[in-house]
Amino acid sequence: MSSVINQIEAKFKKAAVVDVKSGDTVRVHQKIREGNKERIQVFEGLVIRTDRKNSHTASITVRRIASGIGVEKTYPVHSPLITKIEVVKRSKVRRNYMTYMRARTGKSARLTGVAFDKEAVNAVHDEKAKAEEAKVHEEAEAEHQAAESKEAEAPAVEGKEEAK
Repeated sequence: MSSVINQIEAKFKKAAVVDVKSGDTVRVHQKIREGNKERIQVFEGLVIRTDRKNSHTASITVRRIASGIGVEKTYPVHSPLITKIEVVKRSKVRRNYMTYMRARTGKSARLTGVAFDKEAVNAVHDEKAKAEEAKVHEEAEAEHQAAESKEAEAPAVEGKEEAK
């Protein structure tokens, strides 16, 4: 029975995921769909919680201060909407749940940095995600080209009307 469950979970699990720990400062690239347009939004902040690390329901909670207000977002690591997670900074922490960071501001919110190999940690080769990201960029470029061509045609038509 459990092998059947594991097979089903394996379908939805990403092949390769960045090893994210509490105390890391990460940049999460998320696909946002607005109407029929799709774009990638980047959210950078401190990981204050990691849940169920080896499961397909693994998630991270990222916190940042935006306009003086603390904003927390929880991301499922294996979600198809998450295109990339990159570790920017790694800090020395002794807890998994860093909820005490919510009460800290200014200098008391600083964490001691730890040296780490950024390229090795962020080197995750997920071909499916790269193809998806390339597709989004191509669509955006095509829309941009279409808008430019319409803009170029519009002044030419106005110039002909003025000449008459």
